[in-house]
Amino acid sequence: MTTLTDAPPAAPESAPKERPPRRRGRLTPYWLLLPGLLWLVVFFALPMVYQASTSVQTGSLEEGYQVTWHFATYWDALTDYWPQFLRSIAYAGTATILCLLLGYPLAYLIAFRAGRWRNLILILVIAPFFTSFLIRTLAWKTILADGGPVVGALNSLHVLDVTSWLGVTAGDRVLATPLAVVCGLTYNFLPFMILPLYTSLERIDGRLHEASGDLYARPFTTFRRVTFPLSMPGVVSGTLLTFIPASGDYVNADLLGSTDTRMVGNVIQTQFLRILDYPTAAALSFILMAGILAIVTLYIRKSGTEDLV
Repeated sequence: MTTLTDAPPAAPESAPKERPPRRRGRLTPYWLLLPGLLWLVVFFALPMVYQASTSVQTGSLEEGYQVTWHFATYWDALTDYWPQFLRSIAYAGTATILCLLLGYPLAYLIAFRAGRWRNLILILVIAPFFTSFLIRTLAWKTILADGGPVVGALNSLHVLDVTSWLGVTAGDRVLATPLAVVCGLTYNFLPFMILPLYTSLERIDGRLHEASGDLYARPFTTFRRVTFPLSMPGVVSGTLLTFIPASGDYVNADLLGSTDTRMVGNVIQTQFLRILDYPTAAALSFILMAGILAIVTLYIRKSGTEDLV
């Protein structure tokens, strides 16, 4: 009879099975998105649907409005108010170009040359936001008042003679002219141009500038071949943030302009609040939105960048 002195080897322990992830954990991102989605549905999608139904209604405020799918309202609104549409695009485009010409050097200064003064300059850029949009616009009404120092200086330099010949001012007046409206738009929306430009320029690696200098590139060549192409996301973002709200603005044209400088935003306001022609006002809003969307889509495609700040 034999005896086993060694115990049989123990069976290998099986690896613990991984528990499948809980379904509740996989749904967490969707629960986090739910408040934002509800906000968009309640305050954006539903009003859009309501305005779309209003634009195809007929009737009056006394008799009530009924959805009759009257799409002719769009054609009537476009044919009656096409000058205001063109004027809005022209004013907004001019203000956007001016904001870019004024904002890019300042953003470049803040990003590369400001040093310890950077935070102070940034505070000064956003300082206009500390007051209301209405107060800022009314301030320009005082600045450009007849007989004021600005108008007097422009007269002494004979600048108003040139602007009157171009049709942007009227004689010795600046208020109630296209120049006043464009000045108001430029001032009010300039911070929306500077901040994206500064953010984009700050991301540029300074070693790229040094490498460009090592290759004997002149400063303007460095700017043209390195700095400006890398700042294109900020340029695109800034121009969009300036052009889109400026196209639908009505405060500057109302306070600084006249009946000859009315923008489509003024027409929509009048139709909604004074004439009470809700279908025409809704149709004008959708035409403006479609026009801006077409311009923005074409601009983004032509700009050659999708990396927006």
